[in-house]
Amino acid sequence: IRLVMKKDYILRNGLVVPAIGFGTYKISDDKEGEDILVDALRAGYRLIDTATMYGNEKMIGRAIRRADEEGFAKRADVILTTKVANEDRGYDSTLRAFERSEKLLGSNIDIYLIHWPLSEGIATNWRKVNSETWRAMERLLTEKRVKAIGVSNFKTRHLEALAETAEVLPMMNQVEFHPGWMEPETLCWCQNHGVLVEGWSPLGRTRMFDHALLRGLAEKYGRSVAQICLRWALQHGVVPIPKTTSPVRMKENLDIHDFSISEADMEAIDNMGIAGESGLDPDTITF
Repeated sequence: IRLVMKKDYILRNGLVVPAIGFGTYKISDDKEGEDILVDALRAGYRLIDTATMYGNEKMIGRAIRRADEEGFAKRADVILTTKVANEDRGYDSTLRAFERSEKLLGSNIDIYLIHWPLSEGIATNWRKVNSETWRAMERLLTEKRVKAIGVSNFKTRHLEALAETAEVLPMMNQVEFHPGWMEPETLCWCQNHGVLVEGWSPLGRTRMFDHALLRGLAEKYGRSVAQICLRWALQHGVVPIPKTTSPVRMKENLDIHDFSISEADMEAIDNMGIAGESGLDPDTITF
C-alpha cells in the first residue's frame, strides 16, 4: 500500500495538478449546469474535467469565466481538461477536434486526453490509429497549445503499444477507479512509468454507498462513505474526480486531507471483490 499524503501532484513536465478534481459527465449544457460548476469552483475545485462527448464544453467555459469575473477562482488557477472523441481519432481530425473544443470553451485547454483507445477487437489498425492520434497530441504539446497531454481508459497493452512510437509518454491516464474496481495492472504500469492516474467514477456512481464494508469504515473513521472512497484513491496515488450537484457534498469531498485509512483497512477495501463497475470496457466500446 502506498500511503500518499499529497494535496497536488507534479507531472513530468512540471505542471501542478490538484489531488482532487471535479467531473462533469451528464452535467447539462445550460444555466443549471453552469450554476453547478460555479458552485464547485466556489467550493475550491481547481481541476475541472470534461470531454467533447459530454456535450457541455460551452457551459464549462461560461462557468469558468463567471468564476473569474466574480473573483473567487482565477482562470490561471484552474486546470481545464477535455478529451478528443472517438469519432475524431486520427492525426488531422484530432487537431480539428481540438480547435472545435477551444472555440466552444472560449478558452485555452490545459490538459488534452484521448478519451478511449481503439482496441484490437474493434479494428485491425488500432495501433496505427492510436499512434497517429497521439502524434497530433504531441504536436499540440510541442506548439505549447496545451500544458499536458494524456490518455483515458488505456489498458497496459494500449499504453505499451503507444510507447513504441511515442516521442513523449502520456503524462496522465484517466481510468475507472473505485473500491471494487481498481485495475492494479494498469495502475502499476502507470506509476512505474511516471504516468499520473486519474480515477473517474470514484464513488462507483453512488453504488458504493450501501456497501457494508465501506459503511462500517465510514462509521469507524467518522466520515462519509464518499470520503472513505476518495481517501482510499488518494492513498493509492490516484487523483479522484468525483461529481456531485450538492454544494455541501462538494465541500465534503474535498475535506479528506486530515485523516488516513490504516494499512489493514486499505487492504480490506482492496480485497472486497468486484463491485460497482460501470461495464464500460475499452476493448468493446464502439461509440
